[in-house]
Amino acid sequence: MKKRIIIALLFGLVGAGVLTALGLWQLERLQWKNVMLAQIEARIGSAPVGIPVRPEEARDQYMPVQMSGRIMPDEIHVLASVQKIGAGYRIISVFEMIGGRRVMLDRGFVAIAAKNAPRPEVGAQIIGNLHWPDEINSATPVPDQAAAIWFARDIGAMAEALGTEPLLVVQRHSSEAALVTSPFAVTSRGIPNRHLEYVVTWFGLALVWLGMTAYLIWRMTRRND
Repeated sequence: MKKRIIIALLFGLVGAGVLTALGLWQLERLQWKNVMLAQIEARIGSAPVGIPVRPEEARDQYMPVQMSGRIMPDEIHVLASVQKIGAGYRIISVFEMIGGRRVMLDRGFVAIAAKNAPRPEVGAQIIGNLHWPDEINSATPVPDQAAAIWFARDIGAMAEALGTEPLLVVQRHSSEAALVTSPFAVTSRGIPNRHLEYVVTWFGLALVWLGMTAYLIWRMTRRND
């Protein structure tokens, strides 16, 4: 009986040790993620610069930029929602910069009723952030091209449809006299960070494992009595 108790104790300690190690690893990941998110927020809010001639996602993601030119009437509507408001659309417009360069401008949100409201060509100075959103997966529906309704921001496909560079600027500020959208500025809030949840899970499992081990050993000693 003593040998069985020792084996159960060792099994319990090893299992709890493995679960605790996983919890500590996730704690390190949490600290790393918090630092990364702070760096992203600092980058998003830094002073804007001109758009690079050859932008690269790995280097230029979230880069704050400024551009002058005209917002063109050609646009795509991406299905979206806002808390306490409900469903609506992101308005992705063509922005023609001084000099003729054409990029995509994510102007922000409009309610469903405003989907087909007139948004005529207008001159503007824009401050925003370069963004390559990761929204496409195998379950994403095919865009309704006839109605110009999309279900996610697909940079390459949208650029082809609008005749622009495959480059998206998410508007933060615009010099327009009257905004026709509510800007959906880039933030770090959309970046997943579930490491704290994982820390609690692994440490909680370690405690449960130790409790089950203690209960098993107690049952074994009771039988011995």
